[in-house]
Amino acid sequence: MAGPPFLYERDPRGVTTRWLVRFGYDGTEFAGWARQPGLRTVEGTIRAGLVRAAIAPDAASARLEVASRTDRGVHARGNALAVTSDLRAEALLRALNGVSAEIWCTAAAPVPETFRVRRAVRRTYRYFEPGAGRNLARWQRAAARFAGSVDTRSFGRGAAPGVGSARTVESVDVTRIDGGLLVEVTAPSFVWGMVRKIVSALRQHDEGKLSLARLDAGIRGTERLSLPLAEPDRLVLWDVEYPIAWTHRWTGPNRRQDARRRAAGDALWARARMLEALAGDDGPPPVDRVRPDAIA
Repeated sequence: MAGPPFLYERDPRGVTTRWLVRFGYDGTEFAGWARQPGLRTVEGTIRAGLVRAAIAPDAASARLEVASRTDRGVHARGNALAVTSDLRAEALLRALNGVSAEIWCTAAAPVPETFRVRRAVRRTYRYFEPGAGRNLARWQRAAARFAGSVDTRSFGRGAAPGVGSARTVESVDVTRIDGGLLVEVTAPSFVWGMVRKIVSALRQHDEGKLSLARLDAGIRGTERLSLPLAEPDRLVLWDVEYPIAWTHRWTGPNRRQDARRRAAGDALWARARMLEALAGDDGPPPVDRVRPDAIA
Protein backbone atom coordinates (compact mmCIF):
# COMPACT_ATOMS: atom_id res chain seq x y z
CA MET A 1 0.00 0.00 0.00
CA ALA A 2 1.32 3.44 -0.89
CA GLY A 3 2.21 5.75 1.97
CA PRO A 4 0.83 9.25 2.56
CA PRO A 5 1.67 11.64 -0.31
CA PHE A 6 3.73 13.96 1.89
CA LEU A 7 6.29 11.20 2.43
CA TYR A 8 7.39 11.57 -1.21
CA GLU A 9 7.30 15.37 -1.54
CA ARG A 10 10.89 15.97 -0.52
CA ASP A 11 13.69 18.06 -1.89
CA PRO A 12 15.01 15.91 -4.77
CA ARG A 13 18.58 16.85 -3.82
CA GLY A 14 18.08 15.67 -0.24
CA VAL A 15 18.78 19.18 1.03
CA THR A 16 17.14 20.23 4.28
CA THR A 17 15.53 23.62 4.88
CA ARG A 18 15.12 25.57 8.09
CA TRP A 19 11.42 26.46 8.31
CA LEU A 20 9.62 29.05 10.41
CA VAL A 21 6.10 27.75 11.11
CA ARG A 22 3.12 29.63 12.53
CA PHE A 23 1.06 27.36 14.77
CA GLY A 24 -1.69 27.37 17.38
CA TYR A 25 -3.26 24.94 19.81
CA ASP A 26 -6.05 24.39 22.28
CA GLY A 27 -4.16 24.34 25.56
CA THR A 28 -6.92 22.56 27.47
CA GLU A 29 -5.51 19.07 26.89
CA PHE A 30 -1.84 19.99 27.40
CA ALA A 31 0.31 20.56 30.49
CA GLY A 32 1.91 23.57 28.81
CA TRP A 33 4.52 23.76 26.05
CA ALA A 34 7.65 22.30 27.65
CA ARG A 35 8.28 18.56 27.86
CA GLN A 36 7.63 17.04 31.28
CA PRO A 37 7.98 13.38 32.24
CA GLY A 38 4.63 11.58 32.32
CA LEU A 39 2.63 14.58 31.08
CA ARG A 40 1.15 15.42 27.69
CA THR A 41 2.69 18.67 26.46
CA VAL A 42 2.70 20.54 23.16
CA GLU A 43 6.46 20.11 22.72
CA GLY A 44 6.39 16.42 23.53
CA THR A 45 3.51 15.82 21.13
CA ILE A 46 5.23 17.67 18.27
CA ARG A 47 8.61 16.00 18.86
CA ALA A 48 7.03 12.55 18.72
CA GLY A 49 5.07 13.52 15.60
CA LEU A 50 8.20 14.75 13.79
CA VAL A 51 9.57 11.22 13.71
CA ARG A 52 6.24 9.41 13.29
CA ALA A 53 5.33 11.50 10.22
CA ALA A 54 8.88 11.30 8.80
CA ILE A 55 9.27 15.07 8.98
CA ALA A 56 12.79 14.43 10.28
CA PRO A 57 14.75 11.21 10.88
CA ASP A 58 14.93 11.99 14.60
CA ALA A 59 13.94 14.77 16.99
CA ALA A 60 17.51 16.03 17.39
CA SER A 61 18.05 16.64 13.66
CA ALA A 62 14.74 18.58 13.50
CA ARG A 63 16.22 21.17 15.88
CA LEU A 64 12.80 22.15 17.17
CA GLU A 65 12.68 25.64 18.72
CA VAL A 66 9.70 27.73 19.82
CA ALA A 67 9.07 31.46 20.11
CA SER A 68 7.04 31.41 23.35
CA ARG A 69 6.63 28.73 26.00
CA THR A 70 3.07 28.80 27.30
CA ASP A 71 1.87 27.42 30.65
CA ARG A 72 -0.65 24.71 31.41
CA GLY A 73 -4.09 25.68 30.10
CA VAL A 74 -2.90 28.66 28.03
CA HIS A 75 -3.90 28.61 24.36
CA ALA A 76 -2.15 29.87 21.23
CA ARG A 77 -3.45 31.21 17.95
CA GLY A 78 -0.18 32.48 16.50
CA ASN A 79 2.86 30.99 18.24
CA ALA A 80 5.89 30.19 16.06
CA LEU A 81 8.37 27.34 15.85
CA ALA A 82 11.45 26.58 13.79
CA VAL A 83 12.15 23.12 12.43
CA THR A 84 14.56 21.54 9.94
CA SER A 85 13.25 19.12 7.31
CA ASP A 86 13.78 18.02 3.71
CA LEU A 87 10.02 18.18 3.12
CA ARG A 88 8.74 20.90 0.83
CA ALA A 89 6.49 23.55 2.38
CA GLU A 90 3.07 22.14 1.41
CA ALA A 91 4.07 18.64 2.48
CA LEU A 92 5.55 19.96 5.73
CA LEU A 93 2.30 21.74 6.65
CA ARG A 94 0.22 18.66 5.84
CA ALA A 95 2.49 16.47 7.92
CA LEU A 96 2.57 18.85 10.89
CA ASN A 97 -1.22 19.19 10.85
CA GLY A 98 -1.47 15.43 11.10
CA VAL A 99 0.45 15.30 14.38
CA SER A 100 -2.51 16.17 16.63
CA ALA A 101 -6.06 17.41 16.09
CA GLU A 102 -5.45 20.04 18.80
CA ILE A 103 -2.43 21.55 17.02
CA TRP A 104 -2.86 23.71 13.89
CA CYS A 105 0.10 24.77 11.74
CA THR A 106 -1.19 27.56 9.52
CA ALA A 107 1.79 29.05 7.64
CA ALA A 108 5.47 28.52 6.85
CA ALA A 109 8.46 30.37 5.41
CA PRO A 110 12.10 29.38 4.83
CA VAL A 111 14.64 31.09 7.09
CA PRO A 112 18.45 31.07 7.35
CA GLU A 113 20.15 28.41 9.46
CA THR A 114 21.25 31.18 11.84
CA PHE A 115 17.64 32.33 12.42
CA ARG A 116 16.62 32.50 16.09
CA VAL A 117 12.89 32.06 16.61
CA ARG A 118 12.98 33.60 20.09
CA ARG A 119 14.03 36.98 18.62
CA ALA A 120 10.60 38.11 17.48
CA VAL A 121 9.76 41.73 16.75
CA ARG A 122 6.75 41.62 19.06
CA ARG A 123 4.31 39.30 20.78
CA THR A 124 0.61 39.92 21.35
CA TYR A 125 -1.52 38.22 24.00
CA ARG A 126 -5.27 38.47 24.41
CA TYR A 127 -7.06 37.82 27.68
CA PHE A 128 -10.81 37.25 27.70
CA GLU A 129 -12.24 38.61 30.97
CA PRO A 130 -15.81 37.30 31.30
CA GLY A 131 -18.70 38.68 33.27
CA ALA A 132 -20.80 41.79 33.70
CA GLY A 133 -20.17 44.62 36.13
CA ARG A 134 -16.64 45.49 34.98
CA ASN A 135 -16.00 49.23 34.89
CA LEU A 136 -14.47 49.71 31.45
CA ALA A 137 -13.22 53.23 32.19
CA ARG A 138 -11.34 52.05 35.30
CA TRP A 139 -9.79 49.12 33.41
CA GLN A 140 -8.69 51.42 30.58
CA ARG A 141 -7.31 54.05 32.96
CA ALA A 142 -5.15 51.47 34.74
CA ALA A 143 -4.14 49.73 31.49
CA ALA A 144 -2.75 52.97 30.03
CA ARG A 145 -0.15 53.14 32.84
CA PHE A 146 1.70 50.12 31.43
CA ALA A 147 2.83 51.72 28.16
CA GLY A 148 6.62 52.07 28.39
CA SER A 149 9.17 50.50 30.72
CA VAL A 150 7.73 48.10 33.33
CA ASP A 151 9.63 46.67 36.27
CA THR A 152 8.51 43.04 36.15
CA ARG A 153 9.34 42.18 39.77
CA SER A 154 5.67 42.83 40.59
CA PHE A 155 4.38 41.47 37.29
CA GLY A 156 6.02 38.08 36.80
CA ARG A 157 9.33 36.34 37.26
CA GLY A 158 11.96 34.52 35.27
CA ALA A 159 14.07 37.28 33.71
CA ALA A 160 17.28 35.85 32.26
CA PRO A 161 20.48 36.51 34.26
CA GLY A 162 22.10 39.77 33.25
CA VAL A 163 19.02 41.00 31.39
CA GLY A 164 17.45 42.89 34.29
CA SER A 165 13.86 43.10 35.42
CA ALA A 166 12.64 45.86 33.07
CA ARG A 167 10.54 45.07 30.00
CA THR A 168 9.16 47.48 27.40
CA VAL A 169 5.40 47.19 26.97
CA GLU A 170 4.09 48.73 23.76
CA SER A 171 0.43 48.81 24.79
CA VAL A 172 -2.25 47.37 27.03
CA ASP A 173 -5.68 47.96 25.48
CA VAL A 174 -9.05 47.05 27.00
CA THR A 175 -12.26 46.91 24.97
CA ARG A 176 -15.74 45.70 25.74
CA ILE A 177 -16.96 42.59 23.94
CA ASP A 178 -20.14 40.57 24.24
CA GLY A 179 -20.15 39.04 27.72
CA GLY A 180 -17.08 40.77 29.13
CA LEU A 181 -13.84 42.54 28.31
CA LEU A 182 -10.93 41.88 25.98
CA VAL A 183 -7.45 42.78 27.24
CA GLU A 184 -4.73 42.92 24.57
CA VAL A 185 -1.09 43.22 25.65
CA THR A 186 1.70 43.82 23.12
CA ALA A 187 5.44 43.80 23.83
CA PRO A 188 8.67 42.53 22.27
CA SER A 189 9.08 39.99 25.08
CA PHE A 190 7.52 38.88 28.35
CA VAL A 191 8.60 37.21 31.57
CA TRP A 192 6.71 34.27 33.07
CA GLY A 193 3.19 35.14 34.25
CA MET A 194 3.44 38.75 33.09
CA VAL A 195 0.14 39.06 31.20
CA ARG A 196 -1.84 37.21 33.88
CA LYS A 197 -0.42 39.52 36.60
CA ILE A 198 -1.18 42.61 34.54
CA VAL A 199 -4.79 41.40 34.25
CA SER A 200 -4.83 40.78 38.01
CA ALA A 201 -3.66 44.37 38.64
CA LEU A 202 -6.43 45.73 36.40
CA ARG A 203 -8.99 43.67 38.32
CA GLN A 204 -7.73 44.91 41.66
CA HIS A 205 -7.89 48.53 40.55
CA ASP A 206 -11.46 48.04 39.31
CA GLU A 207 -12.37 46.49 42.70
CA GLY A 208 -10.84 49.40 44.63
CA LYS A 209 -8.02 47.27 46.07
CA LEU A 210 -5.16 48.90 44.14
CA SER A 211 -4.83 52.65 43.69
CA LEU A 212 -3.27 54.21 40.62
CA ALA A 213 -0.49 55.60 42.81
CA ARG A 214 0.47 52.13 44.06
CA LEU A 215 0.12 50.69 40.56
CA ASP A 216 2.50 53.35 39.26
CA ALA A 217 4.95 52.52 42.05
CA GLY A 218 4.82 48.84 41.11
CA ILE A 219 5.43 49.64 37.45
CA ARG A 220 8.41 51.86 38.38
CA GLY A 221 9.75 49.23 40.77
CA THR A 222 9.64 51.43 43.89
CA GLU A 223 7.05 49.14 45.49
CA ARG A 224 6.65 45.38 45.22
CA LEU A 225 3.04 44.44 44.65
CA SER A 226 1.63 41.06 45.67
CA LEU A 227 -0.61 40.03 42.78
CA PRO A 228 -2.21 36.63 42.12
CA LEU A 229 -2.09 35.05 38.69
CA ALA A 230 -5.26 35.41 36.63
CA GLU A 231 -6.77 32.17 35.32
CA PRO A 232 -4.67 30.60 32.51
CA ASP A 233 -7.51 29.18 30.40
CA ARG A 234 -8.69 32.67 29.35
CA LEU A 235 -5.29 33.64 27.90
CA VAL A 236 -4.36 33.27 24.23
CA LEU A 237 -0.97 33.91 22.63
CA TRP A 238 -2.52 35.78 19.72
CA ASP A 239 0.45 36.55 17.48
CA VAL A 240 4.24 36.48 17.21
CA GLU A 241 5.63 38.85 14.58
CA TYR A 242 8.81 38.75 12.49
CA PRO A 243 10.09 40.89 9.58
CA ILE A 244 9.40 37.88 7.35
CA ALA A 245 6.54 37.22 4.94
CA TRP A 246 4.72 33.89 5.17
CA THR A 247 5.30 32.27 1.78
CA HIS A 248 3.09 29.19 2.24
CA ARG A 249 -0.26 28.83 4.00
CA TRP A 250 -2.22 25.82 5.21
CA THR A 251 -5.51 25.28 3.38
CA GLY A 252 -7.05 23.00 6.05
CA PRO A 253 -8.56 21.98 8.34
CA ASN A 254 -8.09 18.28 7.77
CA ARG A 255 -10.79 15.83 8.79
CA ARG A 256 -9.40 15.17 12.28
CA GLN A 257 -9.05 18.87 13.02
CA ASP A 258 -12.55 19.61 11.75
CA ALA A 259 -14.02 16.77 13.83
CA ARG A 260 -12.15 17.99 16.91
CA ARG A 261 -13.39 21.55 16.40
CA ARG A 262 -17.00 20.43 16.04
CA ALA A 263 -16.77 18.12 19.07
CA ALA A 264 -15.29 20.90 21.21
CA GLY A 265 -18.05 23.28 20.12
CA ASP A 266 -20.72 20.69 20.91
CA ALA A 267 -19.20 20.08 24.34
CA LEU A 268 -19.17 23.81 25.15
CA TRP A 269 -22.80 24.14 24.04
CA ALA A 270 -23.90 21.16 26.15
CA ARG A 271 -21.98 22.41 29.22
CA ALA A 272 -23.53 25.88 28.94
CA ARG A 273 -27.03 24.34 28.79
CA MET A 274 -26.25 22.16 31.81
CA LEU A 275 -25.02 25.12 33.86
CA GLU A 276 -28.09 27.13 32.89
CA ALA A 277 -30.28 24.28 34.11
CA LEU A 278 -28.41 24.07 37.43
CA ALA A 279 -28.61 27.80 38.06
CA GLY A 280 -32.08 28.56 36.75
CA ASP A 281 -35.71 27.62 37.31
CA ASP A 282 -36.55 24.95 34.77
CA GLY A 283 -40.18 24.69 35.80
CA PRO A 284 -41.82 22.60 38.52
CA PRO A 285 -40.08 19.42 39.65
CA PRO A 286 -41.37 16.19 38.09
CA VAL A 287 -44.39 14.58 39.77
CA ASP A 288 -43.43 11.48 41.73
CA ARG A 289 -44.74 8.32 40.14
CA VAL A 290 -47.00 6.17 42.36
CA ARG A 291 -48.26 2.65 42.00
CA PRO A 292 -51.90 2.40 40.84
CA ASP A 293 -52.73 0.18 43.80
CA ALA A 294 -51.53 2.89 46.20
CA ILE A 295 -54.33 5.25 45.09
CA ALA A 296 -57.27 5.16 47.53
